[in-house]
Amino acid sequence: MKFGIHGKEFDKETIPYIKEVFRELGKRKAEVVVSEAFEDHLKQNRIDIGDISTYAEGDNLDYLDFMLTLGGDGTLLEALTHVGKTEVPLLGINTGRLGFLATTAKQDISNAIDCLFASNYDFDRRTLIQLKSDGLFDGLNFALNDFTILKKDTSSMIVVHAYINGEFLNSYWADGIIVSTPTGSTGYNISCGGPLVLPQSNNFIITPVSPHNLTVRPIVVPDDSELSFTIEGRSKNFLISLDSRFEVVDDSVRLKVVKEDFKAKLVKLK
Repeated sequence: MKFGIHGKEFDKETIPYIKEVFRELGKRKAEVVVSEAFEDHLKQNRIDIGDISTYAEGDNLDYLDFMLTLGGDGTLLEALTHVGKTEVPLLGINTGRLGFLATTAKQDISNAIDCLFASNYDFDRRTLIQLKSDGLFDGLNFALNDFTILKKDTSSMIVVHAYINGEFLNSYWADGIIVSTPTGSTGYNISCGGPLVLPQSNNFIITPVSPHNLTVRPIVVPDDSELSFTIEGRSKNFLISLDSRFEVVDDSVRLKVVKEDFKAKLVKLK
């Protein structure tokens, strides 16, 4: 079996668990490839992983059976951009802080890897959101959690004009808005008063961030909708994000989001 491994910076307490992952895969004669970014962290901590290949962002990883992530949910979201439309299954080993997506405890590494080799798992396919605007995010124009529009500084609020399938929906006077998938409903969305939505509900959630008018509430829409937005405000530059990746845009841009053609395939151990 072929495994990819991606991780972020880690503390000394995490080193034994990282070594255990490589040891368990080595015992089972697995082929392993490590992200270049994670290899740098391993070298800085003088962790010898032997003669293991690396991959760069943008490499085609469709030959992998699984992608393991060592960190928190942010690490898994980053690894998702590495596998992209190949839909390589992701298993998050939680050595970080949050574990909504990275659900495997670091104390359970050996058992988790046993389950993978014994095919003792299911796949949890999660809807992604796609941003349809040329030249943004270097082609990595999808997100598992959410797409957001936010004001860039601490100046006055912005106005986001929202349309659904080409028809005017609302003008949001706010610090911004969130368009969340069901997976992302437990993230930024819930912090801003949005609802929890079950993963297979086939919906998107539009949630204003600190709206000026308190009668403006979150709205749940079908995920086969096409949502588009224009922005205005005193500042001419605004922040947009896909999960934890940000870009700056000006008020001339028209932003459009739809459901992505492919899904994130998360491993669910039985």
